[in-house]
Amino acid sequence: MAWDGRQDAAVSIIVEFFVAPDDAAAAGVLDAGPEGVFESVPFGNFVAGTAVIEWESILTGRASADLVALGMPRIVADARDGGLSLVFAFSSALRSELAAADDARLDRVASEWARRDAVDGDAFDPEMARIILDDVAGLARLAEQDDHEVYCRLA
Repeated sequence: MAWDGRQDAAVSIIVEFFVAPDDAAAAGVLDAGPEGVFESVPFGNFVAGTAVIEWESILTGRASADLVALGMPRIVADARDGGLSLVFAFSSALRSELAAADDARLDRVASEWARRDAVDGDAFDPEMARIILDDVAGLARLAEQDDHEVYCRLA
C-alpha cells in the first residue's frame, strides 16, 4: 500500500520509530507497538509521514512530490478496523543517508525541516527536530549494522 496523504490528516498521538528485520516482523507490532520487541524510540504529536518524506528530500535532493509519487513512505501494515494505526517503512536510501549523517549534517537537516514546516504554517521547534533526527539516525545506524530496516508505527 502506498502513502496517499490521507495518513497525514491528523497528527499522530503516538509515533514510534523502530528497527525490524523485515516487513512481516514490523507488521506484527501494528497493534501493540514495538517496545520490548524491537529497538525503538517513541515520540508524539507530529506528522511523521510528512517528516520522513521531508528528511529524504533534504538528504537526497529529491523533490518531496517525487517521493510521494514513488509511493514513499511504503505502508506495510494498516489497521483493518478503520483505526488510525499503521506501520510504514523507510526507504533504503533514507536509512543509509541517516546512518551516514554526522552531527553537522543532522543539524542542517533539522534546520531545513523546521524551516519547511514554518513555510507550511506549522512551527516545529528546531531543537526538537534535532533530537528526533539524532534518535532516528541512531536507529538507522543499528539497522545498517544488523542488515535490518527502519520503520515507523503511528497510533
